[in-house]
Amino acid sequence: MRFVTWLLTTAVALATAAWLVDGIWFTGPDSGTAELQEKAVPLLLVALILGVVTAVVKPVLKVLSFPFILLTLGLFLLVINAAMLLLTGWLAEEVGIDFRVDGFWPAVLGAIVITVMTWVVDGVIGGGDR
Repeated sequence: MRFVTWLLTTAVALATAAWLVDGIWFTGPDSGTAELQEKAVPLLLVALILGVVTAVVKPVLKVLSFPFILLTLGLFLLVINAAMLLLTGWLAEEVGIDFRVDGFWPAVLGAIVITVMTWVVDGVIGGGDR
C-alpha cells in the first residue's frame, strides 16, 4: 500500500509540474477525457522511473557533491534534483514514453514544483507517518 501511495503522490507532483512549467510536458491531447486516458499510464511510468533514478543515482551524487552541498548551504541539492528530472526525461524518451524536459531551467522549476507538491500531497493524505 505504501508503494502505491508513493507512486500516486509522485504522479500527482509530476502532473502538476507538467501543467505549471513551460518546458516539461507529456505529448498528446491537451484536454478532456482523451488526455486522461492517453496520459495516465505514461504518467505512472515516469513516476516509477523518477523513483528508481532518485533511489539509485541521487545518493551517489549526494556523496560525490557533498562539499558543494556544504558550500552552498544545501542549495546544490536543487541542482541534483533538477539533474534527476533531466535524467528521468531522457530515460523516458529512450524507452518510448512521451515525456519531455526541455533544458536545465525547466528542470529546476520542475524540481521545485515536484518537491512542494510531494510535501502538500503527503500532508493531505498523511504520508508523513511512513
